[in-house]
Amino acid sequence: MDRPAFYRFHQGDRALPFSASEYEARLAGLRAAMAEAGLEACVLSSMHNIAYYSGFLYCSFGRPYALVVTATDSVTVSAGIDAAQPWRRCHGDNITYTDWARNNYWRAIGSVTGTGRVIGYEADHMTLTQKALLDHMLAPSRSADIAPATMRQRMRKSDAEIALIRHGAQVADIGGYAIRDAIRPGAREIDIAMAGRDAMEVEIAKRFPDAEYRDTWVWFQSGINTDGAHNPVTARVLQRGDILSLNCFPMISGYYTALERTLFVGEVDDASLKIWEANVATHEYGMSLLRPGAHCAAVTEQINAFLAERDLLQYRTFGYGHSFGILSHYYGREAGLELREDIDTVLDPGMVISMEPMLTLPDGAPGAGGYREHDILVMTDEGHENITGYPFGPAFNVVG
Repeated sequence: MDRPAFYRFHQGDRALPFSASEYEARLAGLRAAMAEAGLEACVLSSMHNIAYYSGFLYCSFGRPYALVVTATDSVTVSAGIDAAQPWRRCHGDNITYTDWARNNYWRAIGSVTGTGRVIGYEADHMTLTQKALLDHMLAPSRSADIAPATMRQRMRKSDAEIALIRHGAQVADIGGYAIRDAIRPGAREIDIAMAGRDAMEVEIAKRFPDAEYRDTWVWFQSGINTDGAHNPVTARVLQRGDILSLNCFPMISGYYTALERTLFVGEVDDASLKIWEANVATHEYGMSLLRPGAHCAAVTEQINAFLAERDLLQYRTFGYGHSFGILSHYYGREAGLELREDIDTVLDPGMVISMEPMLTLPDGAPGAGGYREHDILVMTDEGHENITGYPFGPAFNVVG
């Protein structure tokens, strides 16, 4: 029996989150970066870049995937276990590699790149093992890191991307209201989280009937569990007076959006109210600073000063915001667009960024717990548009 190293298996109708012209525009941007760096081909391996340039969001399960881009071709490389699904969900060509022999993945890639070429790769994603195989199997005359250039391209969203992100923010709001309705003393974190997740998934399926549905989730934390922004859901039972942290994360075709709010069950004590109101004031001040021409590090220092004046800076736990787009809790991050002291990016129209100050006071202190508000802002020529609708602050979020 002839068992090939790779083959093409294309069947069914194609369904992508964006038009062919959108992907061609993205590829044109990548090819311009390749030309500037003198690259003849790129082997992209990360979930975020493969999804950004082709539409295909892979499920690895220990197998490698790729998007190979040359001056004329764009080809996803996927594992046989996926059959034709990668082709149906990608722009361009698709090659399936088999696991009958080791390194068929690289043989499939080599069928597009050839050998001895100048190759771009993602140094922040490709493992040392895979880089050694790239060097052995493709024998590049030179290789270079293309990841920083792709990140810079992804930071500036197209109109089509912003439209999708806007839908995501609206879906997050729906999840937030479902969670608010489920809050009561005696309820468990897990049950409340499921109410929000289910509401969002139903809404995503309504708005995007041809999409694939996966990865939407909720982190709903209470009491001491609010101290970390990414603490998993537990079965802790809510009690009257508990601080709560609502975190809704709808995922639409690899695009992440978020709604994050502080709430209290039934009542809020004076010490907690003081911290909460201070964090809300920080949130509003921070949003007022986000406009085209603003410098990420300078914005960060201004917010630092705002908190220091109130003797609260020591309770800050992370940066004040980050970029949105192809992003998830397990892949992707446009680290060049974050509100931190070490980021020198200047905000431009078309960027999408959050404002999300968080203060964490230790257990046992007056007002103990984690306080966080989060809105998503689209940079415009005049300033910004806030696309998050769910209200923040004590007037709306003392519930149950």
